[in-house]
Amino acid sequence: MSEDSTGFLDFVAHNPPFDTLPSAALEEAAAYATAVRSPAGGVVYRHGDAVDGLHVVFSGQVELLSESGETLARLGPGECFGGRGLMRDGNAANTAIARTPVILYVLHRNIFRQLMAEHPHFARFFDRAPAQSALDASAAPDHLLSVRIGDLMTGEPVTISPEASVRDAARIIRTRDISCLPVCAGGQLVGILTTGDLADRVIAEGRDAETLVGDVMTASPMTVSTDGLGFDALVAMTERRISHLPVVDDGRLVGILTSTNLVKKQAVSAVYLVGDIAKRRTHAEFAEIVGRIPTLLAQMVGAGVGAYDVGRIVTSVADALTRRLIALAEEALGPAPVPYLWAACGSQGRREQTGVSDQDNCLILDDAYDSSEHGAYFEAFAKYVSDGLNAAGYVYCPGDMMATSPRWRQPAKAWRGYFRKWIAQPDEEAQMLASVMFDLRAIAGETSLFDGMQEETLAAARKNSIFRMHMVRNSLKHQPPLGLFRGMALIRSGEHKDTVDMKLSGVVPIVDLGRVYALMGGLTVVNTRERLEAAVEAKVLSGSGARDLLDAYDTIADLRLEHQARLIREGSRPDNFMPPAMLSELERNHLKDAFVVVKTMQSAAAQSHGMGG
Repeated sequence: MSEDSTGFLDFVAHNPPFDTLPSAALEEAAAYATAVRSPAGGVVYRHGDAVDGLHVVFSGQVELLSESGETLARLGPGECFGGRGLMRDGNAANTAIARTPVILYVLHRNIFRQLMAEHPHFARFFDRAPAQSALDASAAPDHLLSVRIGDLMTGEPVTISPEASVRDAARIIRTRDISCLPVCAGGQLVGILTTGDLADRVIAEGRDAETLVGDVMTASPMTVSTDGLGFDALVAMTERRISHLPVVDDGRLVGILTSTNLVKKQAVSAVYLVGDIAKRRTHAEFAEIVGRIPTLLAQMVGAGVGAYDVGRIVTSVADALTRRLIALAEEALGPAPVPYLWAACGSQGRREQTGVSDQDNCLILDDAYDSSEHGAYFEAFAKYVSDGLNAAGYVYCPGDMMATSPRWRQPAKAWRGYFRKWIAQPDEEAQMLASVMFDLRAIAGETSLFDGMQEETLAAARKNSIFRMHMVRNSLKHQPPLGLFRGMALIRSGEHKDTVDMKLSGVVPIVDLGRVYALMGGLTVVNTRERLEAAVEAKVLSGSGARDLLDAYDTIADLRLEHQARLIREGSRPDNFMPPAMLSELERNHLKDAFVVVKTMQSAAAQSHGMGG
């Protein structure tokens, strides 16, 4: 074995990701490693150059620069670079400069690709592929149903005597909004009466309402115990085509398990919560439903559902609640005097809500709106809906960007005027407002009021180079938290000391970039991931750039959700402040790589608009 090979083997054998390789593979790789020396100021490679192989810093310091010359990261001994270019098209994604005299080991590109193909743990170090697709239900049941029936059941069920009439039973079922009644005699379970039994054995057979429950119930039903598994109960229900199981311990009825209980617990989608919202009317009831979202989020994250789908699912609950409150507002206040559209912006508009969300909304009114004649109605209408959202847990927007503000409750012609002014006079406030309003999405009402408005605004904005430049500058206000030597710049003091703000420093920079690409391409989609994908089709973002940025987005957004899910499982309120010390070394490396990608793309956006360094 050559001196270079021996030195490489001794150096990397205990460092990730090489420590995941079997010894034979590591020795083979070492045979194709060469040592390269560069003086201070030497160029290792430039942006766009063919990359010879994976570079590992043995000694000294290497600086990675964007195409415009902006520092992206500084790397020290043990750190790798060049992998991203090798995984794309074989060309360098940035420029690497020796800032001090350096010694590098270069692992030949063919061996690097061979190791990626043959060793999943090694590949995982470099591959930031998205998490398991959203609604892959095959993984969810094992995770979500491996809980005890006692944790799933409805306790203290309402019961009925076999001597009661089916009329009495039907009234109880309707009043309690339940689907079955266990039948007990002398304290013992003797049967069960379901809504299906009432339909099949009473109504379909023309029986009298005074028929006794004991004559139409299902006698001696199958039962389960509290220490059984939810999965076993689901299998039993499926095999017997039943949807209700009495839960009995020591001969005593202690609960009822229904298919609805299992759907609640699985919660792979928010369908159950949305359905529940449609039945409720009070703030307390809505708050109880929204209060289940953290558990729903933690379950989905635990089942491998990715951030894109978690966001859409969680947001669907906010959408449903908004529409329910609008219906109740019209019921309380009477029909609206002129057509209107309730629209959401911010994370709800983009369908990217998580466990921490406030409300951002507005009203677009028909141009027939007259403030003296209709103003009082829509003021009360907006207050009714926003108060309901706040009471349920979607707190008032700190910046007052809500339909309760007269500024954000205007006829369509006024909204068009807003957009024209913001584009023509792109000061700091205009940029902030335009950024928020470019994420508008119709929730309820007359959608034609918004038709064409977004396209008109995007077209006008694309033609105004000064506005575009201001939008790009606005998108650079939030920078990824990269420190020296490729470390992470943590919050230094206060309540969130030694953490990274995964929203403002992580997700928001990519959201801002997605909005810039949408502006450049005239794209009407508002979800960040969908904007990045559409930007490739519109040829405002390269395929390789989009793949890198999508991978970075998934990495950052998924780690943010995992942090929130961890807090929820610990009984704490979810937030965005994640301590990197909680991550594994592998996760920290992926997160730092993701931040470098974001920094690179920000630099490229600035360069393309004449703002490079």
